[in-house]
Amino acid sequence: MTSTTLPYAGSTHRVTFWRGPFARATYREIGHTVTSLPVAVAGFVFAVTMFALGLSTLVVWIGLPVLVGALAGARALGGAERGRARSLLGLDVAAPAAPAAGLRARVMDAAGWKALLFHTVMFPWRVLSFVVSVTFLVTGWVVALFPAYSWVFHRYLDWPGYRVYDFTTDAGVHHAYYIESPAQIAAVSAIGLLLVLVTPKLVRGLTNVDRAAIRSLLSAPAK
Repeated sequence: MTSTTLPYAGSTHRVTFWRGPFARATYREIGHTVTSLPVAVAGFVFAVTMFALGLSTLVVWIGLPVLVGALAGARALGGAERGRARSLLGLDVAAPAAPAAGLRARVMDAAGWKALLFHTVMFPWRVLSFVVSVTFLVTGWVVALFPAYSWVFHRYLDWPGYRVYDFTTDAGVHHAYYIESPAQIAAVSAIGLLLVLVTPKLVRGLTNVDRAAIRSLLSAPAK
């Protein structure tokens, strides 16, 4: 297969650990994991629906044109995926050759079947990637910036600080824990900063799976 790494694609490798949360390449990759969710849903629904419809109607010969349509649609969606990978992941892979003419040749189109497989198997992975990347991104920054808004709980909620828990047992014993001292606030912020710093590496690992899948299933075969 033929693939090219665009100039900015490997920039997260060159960016230091401390600069990762502010690198443009990091947010391109996060943009890819976020936009992959609706794309994955559409691709999965199309692939499963068209394949099931085509398989179930093979006995009346309607299934062959349906399968051809499924493979052609999967190829088109694969082209869109290569475009997203080019702009957001910096991965440029060559498109597979067009299938030969004729119904039989189109049904036997290996590239179309690989594209159909791609849209099926990548659905759960992209759901996971979306959840993990958004959770780490939002949680990291919210927790890291805790000192900037920690005063809100005391002023508006009449709490001594952020309430982690506050309850009374059946025996009448009261348990409460608030994040209120400067040391506690600093510790919480430090945890958030660690999450912020780890997020680019985590997202890079998630998108590397996408890169591998695109190279394997959506690109032209190696010569």
